[in-house]
This record gives sequence, structure tokens and C-alpha cells, in this order.
Amino acid sequence: MKCLILASGFGTRLYPLTRDTAKALVEYKGKPLLTHIVERIPHNIDILLVTNRKFETDFRRWQDNTDRRVKIAIEDVWTEKDKKGALGSLTFGIEQENVNEDLLVLASDDYFEFDLSRFIAAYDGKNALVAVHDIGDKDRASRFGVVELEKGRIVRCEEKPMHPKTSLIGIACYLLPSRLFPVLSRYHHEHPEVDQLGHFITYLVKYDTVDAYVFTELWQDTAGILSLSGEVGTPGESK
Repeated sequence: MKCLILASGFGTRLYPLTRDTAKALVEYKGKPLLTHIVERIPHNIDILLVTNRKFETDFRRWQDNTDRRVKIAIEDVWTEKDKKGALGSLTFGIEQENVNEDLLVLASDDYFEFDLSRFIAAYDGKNALVAVHDIGDKDRASRFGVVELEKGRIVRCEEKPMHPKTSLIGIACYLLPSRLFPVLSRYHHEHPEVDQLGHFITYLVKYDTVDAYVFTELWQDTAGILSLSGEVGTPGESK
């Protein structure tokens, strides 16, 4: 198993705070969000991080000050209009680095406190596994990928629905078996305009089994973290 961290966004939604700072490198509780994430990844798992040209130097500087070895893959893009999106970045990382092992996929700009080892232990080695959290508010859930569950499996997923049926959201923490890489690649090349990974999960649940790992520990996205400090937006925080 390998881990791929998605860090190729430009953070335009949070300007001006992230104009010159990657969301993953925003500090929270005394250290960059990315450091919190990397510290939770078991040490027997190799880590690959995908980012863009604009923030390449910043991530390499972060790497120089981090004890954990993280391989950095660079997309040759400099601006928001040229970005590949999360789905494109994931496909790029798999193809660029010839990944053929099952893959733990994480966003670089979330903060969470659940145990990744337990998440990995819940993986059956066959079906995709998605971390799921109840944020307790359907209105707030509409900003994320909303899921419906039956017997521990995701039976429906809808990206940013106007009228969510539940307050359960799938966060950007996935375990993808390598058997799904061709499906992922085909979906991306047929839908190059699609950005969010949640759209792929929406597609996948129609044709395959997708398991859910429900956690209750703290989770926050970057907008929520910044809003809690009074700097931007509305909290995306959940406890």
C-alpha cells in the first residue's frame, strides 16, 4: 500500500489568505496542516505528494524541515485555470509514478483526529473504502459530498446537493484497490471537466461496492479552520 496526498490546488476560494500560501501549509495548532496529516500515516507506508509549479518550492522547503520522507510529484501547471483538479491530480500521480499498489488517498488541507491505522484495518483489500462523518447539519452538508449508507456501505453519493437527504459526508480520505485504477483513469479521461473526487465515488457506487468507515472524532476543512480564527467564511467544523 502507498499513500497519495493531493496538494495541487490553488486555494482561490480563500484568497487573499492563500494567495501566496498553499492550503496544506496553513498553520493550525502550531504546525502546517500537512504535517498533522503526515504524522498520522503509518510509517510502513510510502508517501507521494502531488502539487503544482506555483507551490513547488514551498513544499520542498517543508520537506527539508520534516523528518518523514515524502516524494513530491509536480504537475506542470502554474495557475488555477490550468489545474487538473483533484481527480486529474490523482490520475496524474498514479500514472506518473507507476503506482500499482492499493492506494490511501488523502486531501492535504483537512484536519482530522481519527486513527488512520483503524481506517486501514477496516479495509477488506477488495472494495473501495471512504471515511464518512456526520456533521449534524444538512445545510452545511450541502457543501460536501453527501452519502447514504446501508449495512456499512455507501449506496448513494451526491456532490454538493441543494437538498441533502442526510448530514453524512464523505471526506477526502479513501482507500482504493489497484483494480479500480483503470476505472478511475477511464472516468477521468471521459469526464476531464470533473474536479471533485466525490463525483467519481458517485459514479463508482452505481457499479461497484464502496464501503464506509464512519468516524466521530474531530474533522475540519481549511475554510472551517480559518473561520474559527475569524479570518474567512463559515465554519466547516464538526465534532
